[in-house]
Amino acid sequence: SSSSRDDALRDKRTRILSRGLPKQKPIEGVKQVVVLASGKGGVGKSTTAGKIGFLIVYFAHFATKEVGILDADIYGPSIPKMMNLKGNPELTPSNLMRPLKNYGIACMSMGFLVEETAPVVWRGLMVMSAVEKLLRQVDWGQLDYLVIDMPPGTGDVQLSVSQNIPIAGAVIVSTPQDVALLDAHKGAEMFRKVHVPVLGLVQNMSVFQCPKCKHETHIFGADGVRDLAKTLGLDVLGDVPLHVNIRETCDAGQPVVISQPQSDA
Repeated sequence: SSSSRDDALRDKRTRILSRGLPKQKPIEGVKQVVVLASGKGGVGKSTTAGKIGFLIVYFAHFATKEVGILDADIYGPSIPKMMNLKGNPELTPSNLMRPLKNYGIACMSMGFLVEETAPVVWRGLMVMSAVEKLLRQVDWGQLDYLVIDMPPGTGDVQLSVSQNIPIAGAVIVSTPQDVALLDAHKGAEMFRKVHVPVLGLVQNMSVFQCPKCKHETHIFGADGVRDLAKTLGLDVLGDVPLHVNIRETCDAGQPVVISQPQSDA
């Protein structure tokens, strides 16, 4: 019958597609992987990745956990500057790269492998090869959590990482601005399509308080991420203000959660 032929065709298509997908293989020594993503660049994703790493290490109730940060943004790595790290990784006897470490967090980034001002002018295949090396050719030791700072967008890198390694969950970072929220929505839907749980959203640059008069201004809009979270049925995990201390401490390689842990920021 026509119905049975359609069922057989669907089964065959499913088998072909399943053969084409890469097999997920855990990263050696890493128990859990959490990815930080955003649809649009410049919304504070790398800053948030660093904060999450620090919070796990220093301030959460499981304060003895080992944490690493992988900067998967090949074209615009930010983690070296934010973590105040420079230099080339050493190689182990088995030819694996040793992450650089600061503040108790192991870090790996393309920024350690190229000159700081050198542009990475690569096509897609070279980028994917670099991401694969950062995932598989690093001696992470024994980590409880690896936080992956994804590049913006929903392209090859995001799909490759999502399909090649088991991921415990994704966190989406966005400002409350409409144009950022459109891309954040796409990012959340992409992870759902590749069966990665979305843990929640972080609203960054939510409000600016004048340092003189203390008046608060919602420069990028108010509660946009909260509205998106309701639409997606997700939680808002954090609400981070637009504050000069956050910018200054990140640029200085002394993140605010380390240098000013008692501050409102």
